[in-house]
Amino acid sequence: MEYKDYYKNLGVERNATQDEIKRAYRKLARTYHPDVNKEAGAEAKFKEAGEAYEVLKDPEKRTAYDQLGANWQQGQDFRAPPNWDAGFEFSGGGYTEGDASQFSDFFDSLFGGARMRGGGGPFGERAQFHAQGQDHHAKIEIDLRDAFTGAKRAISLRTPEVDAGGHVGLKERTLNVSIPKGVREGQHIRLAGQGSPGMGKGAAGDLYLEIRFAPDRLFRAEGRDVYMDLPVAPWEAALGGNVKVPTPEGAVMLKIPPGSTQGRTMRLKGRGIPGTPPGDFYAVLNIVLPPADSEKAKEFYRQMERELPFDPRPGLGV
Repeated sequence: MEYKDYYKNLGVERNATQDEIKRAYRKLARTYHPDVNKEAGAEAKFKEAGEAYEVLKDPEKRTAYDQLGANWQQGQDFRAPPNWDAGFEFSGGGYTEGDASQFSDFFDSLFGGARMRGGGGPFGERAQFHAQGQDHHAKIEIDLRDAFTGAKRAISLRTPEVDAGGHVGLKERTLNVSIPKGVREGQHIRLAGQGSPGMGKGAAGDLYLEIRFAPDRLFRAEGRDVYMDLPVAPWEAALGGNVKVPTPEGAVMLKIPPGSTQGRTMRLKGRGIPGTPPGDFYAVLNIVLPPADSEKAKEFYRQMERELPFDPRPGLGV
């Protein structure tokens, strides 16, 4: 996917103020609007400027975009890393005034999914003397093991804000959060009163934390089920045996049936993420060949070649 340099498309520096971004867009919009400019390519430039402005005019979208742009290198296809927006706190509205389908695939990949939340800004339709504060949303990463036991974690969140000079910066705060046992990826934890302050006597909004699991060296979760790739020796797969297997709750013994093949899935019922009912744990067999890194090992492979009537490519017709 092509990376879109929104600052370049508007002709502004990356540290431009919000007013400078607005002026640059208005100038380009007047120049390339299809009603006044019939030259070839004018409409495309008008749309590019509109997409760039949709992101950079909003401190929240701009902050998210800047986070990704810092990791992009010229000449590379752009791929947003998993959980790229973890730790950023956004308000319930103002993040998505535009329809992602009107813009590029790049825009849609960043702002077109679950982050597309409608609604006005904090002083929109509810701007009365007594009004409830706006809800906030953030995605946080936790360890998969926390879902098995529950935990208390200090979570740092960063929220965009515009300073007196019109520059967008980040304000950070730390919250102590209780992670409930059995939480699944994609679920939300509600922290009452941690959103925007209310107006007048209005109550503060709430903060909703969307759970994501940090990448784990051994395990991956699908709903409440947990999977791991289990390395086994050829003789363990062929002859069967008992193998000690790590799980998020500790090691268990797993019986490998004789004649097991690459990719066979072994199920441990109820060993997944706790719940009603709990998930299951799946060990996916990965047969690992011993290296032929000594003369003795090479001779062992030669002996197998001579004595085992084994064709690894049956049915290929070659």
